[in-house]
Amino acid sequence: MDLREKAAQLPAGPGVYLYKDAGGTILYIGKAKNLRSRVRSYFSEERLADVKTGTLIAEAADVDHILVDNEKEALALENNLIKQHQPRFNILLRDDKTYPYIQLTQEKYPRVYVTRRLKKGETYFGPYFPGNLAHRVVNFIHRRFQVPSCKVDLTRPHAQPCLEYHIHRCHGPCVEGLTTDETYGQAVRDVKLFLEGRHRHLIAGLRERMEKASGELRFEEAAALRDLMATVEEMEQRQKMAAAEGDDTDILAWHAEPPLIAVNLFHLRGGRIVDRREFFWEDQMSFDAEEFIADLLLQLYLDQRYIPGRIHVPAEFEDREVLEELLSEKRGRKVEIHTPQRGEKRAMLELVETNAKHSFDLRFRVRKPGSRAIQEALQDTLGLEEPVRRIECFDISHIQGTDKVASMVVWEDGRMNKSGYRKFTIQTVTGNDDFACMREVITRRYSRLRADKKRMPELVLVDGGLGQLHAAAEALEAIGIINQPLASIAKREEWIYVYGAGSEPVILDKFSPVLHLVQQVRDEAHRFAVTFHRSRRNAQRLATELLDTPGIGDKTARKLLQHFGSLERVRAATEGELMQVAGRTAARRLKEHWASQAAR
Repeated sequence: MDLREKAAQLPAGPGVYLYKDAGGTILYIGKAKNLRSRVRSYFSEERLADVKTGTLIAEAADVDHILVDNEKEALALENNLIKQHQPRFNILLRDDKTYPYIQLTQEKYPRVYVTRRLKKGETYFGPYFPGNLAHRVVNFIHRRFQVPSCKVDLTRPHAQPCLEYHIHRCHGPCVEGLTTDETYGQAVRDVKLFLEGRHRHLIAGLRERMEKASGELRFEEAAALRDLMATVEEMEQRQKMAAAEGDDTDILAWHAEPPLIAVNLFHLRGGRIVDRREFFWEDQMSFDAEEFIADLLLQLYLDQRYIPGRIHVPAEFEDREVLEELLSEKRGRKVEIHTPQRGEKRAMLELVETNAKHSFDLRFRVRKPGSRAIQEALQDTLGLEEPVRRIECFDISHIQGTDKVASMVVWEDGRMNKSGYRKFTIQTVTGNDDFACMREVITRRYSRLRADKKRMPELVLVDGGLGQLHAAAEALEAIGIINQPLASIAKREEWIYVYGAGSEPVILDKFSPVLHLVQQVRDEAHRFAVTFHRSRRNAQRLATELLDTPGIGDKTARKLLQHFGSLERVRAATEGELMQVAGRTAARRLKEHWASQAAR
C-alpha cells in the first residue's frame, strides 16, 4: 500500500501523524483536527511543489498516526513527540538557553544557587528577567540572610571558614560551633518566604524577632532585623507598583531567508522591556509562517513553569485559539495571543522585527560581535554573575606521561593577551594523570595570584570534560577560593560544562559566537602547550646527544645549547668558541668525540 492509499484510510478525527523513512526513522511529526484531510493534502500539486514537502514525501516510506480526543491533546502530544524524537523536517528549538531560576537545595544546611536546568524533586523559584536579576537576588540573600552559594562539602567538618563567613555573607555551617542548626534553619525559612514572595509573612516574623531581641537588650541584632525588614518592605512596594503598570507580555518576531532564520523574543514586565532572547536556524529548506509560529510557541511555552498573560506575534495561525486554551489551562489564568495591527503594540512588534533582522545580519553575515557584546553573551550563556572581561585557559601536554607541561593563555577585552601567557613544568605528578596535573597547575597559579593580591579572572577555562573541571574545582577549594566561575570544554563533542550547574552541558550550535570564542581560547591554549612541550622535549633530546660525549655533564650540555641555540650550531662551532662557553677540556673532548664518530 503506497502513502496516498494509506492517507485515504486514516481516521477523520484529531490526532498526530508521523512520516517515517524505509528504516523506520521518524522524519516529520504533525498534528491535525482531521488526520485524513491533513495527510492527504500533502499530495496536492501545490504542496508537492514546496521544497520541504516535496523532499519529505520523496523520502517517506510510511505514515503512522495516533488518534486523540481533541485538538488540545493533539497539540500537547505533538510537542512531546517532537522533543523526544527531534525529526529533521520539524522546526526544532535547539537553543539550550533558558532563563535562570534560583534553587534552594534540600540538604542539612540548604544553599541557594542560580541555575538554568531544573531537576525533579528540587525546589526552584523563577524564572528571573533579565538573566542577571537572579544573581542580584542571590547576592541579596548572601548579604541579608547569610545563606551561601558555595561549593564546599558540608557533609564533613572543616578547620576554618572561608572569606564569605568573615565578611558576614554566610553563617559558617562548614565549621563546627560557628552557627547552630536553629539559627541556620531560621535563615533558610526566611529565604524561602522571600523567594516565594510571601513578604508580609516574612515582615511579620522579622518584626516579632526584632521586638524580642530589643526586649532582651540584644540591640545590634534588633537593628539588623529592623534594616532587613525595611528593605523587604521597600521591595514589596516596588513589586506592587510594577504589577499595577500592566500585565506581562512577550513579543515574538523573525527574519527569514531560508535556510537561515533569526527570531527575537522580547519580554515586557510591568510595562517595560526587561530582556530579550535570540534563536537561530540554518537548515530550514522553506519557511511557512503558520507552521513555524505554532511549533515555536508550543516548544517555547508548553513545558515552562512561567507563561505570560499576553503573547504578540507577527502573523495569524490556524491553531491560535486551541493554543490559547491550552496555555491558559497550564497558567491557571487567561493567555491571549494577538497580532497587533496598529498603535503602540504594532510599533513594538515592528521594533522586535527590526532587532530580528539585526540579529540575522550579525549572526549570518557579520558573525563577529564586538568586545562588549561577546562579554555579555558569554555571561548570559554560561549563567555568570558579571560580564567576562578576562579568561584564563589551561591545557596539559605530554606523551604517555613523559615531559609533562601545562600552558595558560589569556583572553582579555576581546583579544588574546600574550603578555599574560604562562608556561608550567609539572613537578609533583608521576605517571599519566592529567587530573593531578591540572590540580597542580591550578594550585600554583592561583596560590601565587592570591599571595600577590591580584584580581581573579571572570572565568577560568580548562580543556577537557567533567573530570578536568572537577580537578580544577578541587584545587581552588583546597586553597580557599570558592565561587570562582569555572568551565571546561570537551574536545570531541564541543560541549561546555559550567561548574555548579550539574553534569548537564551547555550545547551551542556551530554558528554561536560564544562557542567560537571558547574554541579559539581553548585552541590557543592547546597550541601553546604543545609548542612548549615540543621545545622542551627537543631540548632534552639534544642535551642527551651531548651527554653521550665522555666527560660532558648535564650542566655543560644545557649551557652550550642555551648559548648556541641548536645542536647543529654547537657542532659547527670552533674549538675556541666552544672553549669560551664550556672550558678548554670540554671543548677538546667534544671535538675528539665528533671526530671519532665521523671516522666510523
